[in-house]
Amino acid sequence: MPALVPELSVSDWRRSCAFYTGMLGFALRYARPEEGFCWLERDGAALMLDQLGLGRDFAPPPAHPFGRGVNLQIEIPDAETLAARLIAAGHALHLPLEDRWYRRDDHEVGNRQFVVADPDGYLLRFFSDLGRRVRKTEGLPQGEP
Repeated sequence: MPALVPELSVSDWRRSCAFYTGMLGFALRYARPEEGFCWLERDGAALMLDQLGLGRDFAPPPAHPFGRGVNLQIEIPDAETLAARLIAAGHALHLPLEDRWYRRDDHEVGNRQFVVADPDGYLLRFFSDLGRRVRKTEGLPQGEP
């Protein structure tokens, strides 16, 4: 079991579950329909969906879109294929597919990534690992770490 499993409050757990399983490739591990709850997994990542107003709510209902200020990064083997499937199904990408390199200490790590919003507005950043490369230092001030 992963050490961290986000639980997302949703407006309609069946609609959200269908999006995650049908479009995003998550597997439904179990559900408690009477509580509007389900547990989803994909490539080692796990999420829980919980419908507001059914079962137990931990906070007052948020304003839509939910999850403002949060994006969940999920590593998958082929971000490009998933992005193409979403676009073909008419889902707009919040951030189009891109290759992006990030500094990590004395090197850079690469992601092929995109961001899509789920039915309640949670931002999901799917990425595939592009590997590691030597850090580019041109243009940095002298002594910049």
